Amino acid sequence: MNSIISISGLDKTYDSGLKALDGIDLDIREGEIFALLGPNGAGKTTLIGIVCGIVTLTSGRVLAAGHDIVKQYRGARSKIGLVPQELHIGMFETVMGTVQFSRGLFGRAPDNAYLETILRDLSLWDKRASRIMTLSGGMKRRVMIAKALSHEPQILFLDEPTAGVDVELRRDMWQLVRRLRDKGVTIILTTHYIEEAEEMADRIGVINHGKLIVVEDKTALMKKLGRKQLTLQLQEPMLDIPPELGDWPLNLRSGGNELEYTFDTQEEETGIPSLLRKLNELGIGFRDLHTEQSSLEDIFVSLIGQGNEASNSKAART
Repeated sequence: MNSIISISGLDKTYDSGLKALDGIDLDIREGEIFALLGPNGAGKTTLIGIVCGIVTLTSGRVLAAGHDIVKQYRGARSKIGLVPQELHIGMFETVMGTVQFSRGLFGRAPDNAYLETILRDLSLWDKRASRIMTLSGGMKRRVMIAKALSHEPQILFLDEPTAGVDVELRRDMWQLVRRLRDKGVTIILTTHYIEEAEEMADRIGVINHGKLIVVEDKTALMKKLGRKQLTLQLQEPMLDIPPELGDWPLNLRSGGNELEYTFDTQEEETGIPSLLRKLNELGIGFRDLHTEQSSLEDIFVSLIGQGNEASNSKAART
């Protein structure tokens, strides 16, 4: 699959000396939904700002739809739509006037039929003549999305698009995102709602301290880094785990009524058959058992934790 965004050797150091991005190499495929995850201050918004031409890179190269974002700024920017975290919108303009103006800024010919489709998709059509200042926060967020889509971009950046918005808007937005992806639009999103990334994304990148820790297909990432928990519902509550079970990483839960065993899905031997045999030998009975796969949130927390440990270790050595 062709790359619509190609980033190589990207660095960003601010005047304060803060190194926000450190050697980022990333290719984003045409027509995919790519989720960029990371804690606050990890570099997500800086990376988006550079690709969108809002932040100046220190070194490296970025191509957007074949256009160099520095040398061919106008061509690159015309292919990109951005929904930023903060609301930047003319409060005295009408909804329709705002999206018409935004479309014209990118040199697109007037097309009210297309803009009507966007406004209907975002439940804004009935508000088309309303001034922005009269709208609720959720409606203003919808207008920001409409503005970003007004010039028919091939690439859409959504920077924390559903933070603090109502459930209805969140649902409408993800329906719209799916429709856009089906039409070939590439979508890059950052979100603190990891369940959204788990549901929506084709691939996931995790960034921390300005470095990309991992970029992987979502299913492959969860298979590679995910763990499973086997939970046994015991017939009799257990006060302590017998020393004979010390070969397995076990935890007691629910007041000693459940025994939990965590195992690596990548290992050839899970250790489950030998554990069950040992329980039988010890006369420990159970009524039921079930397994549960780690969520994307578990994996994310684990990766960020590993990155922080590595940074702390490096700082200690220096």
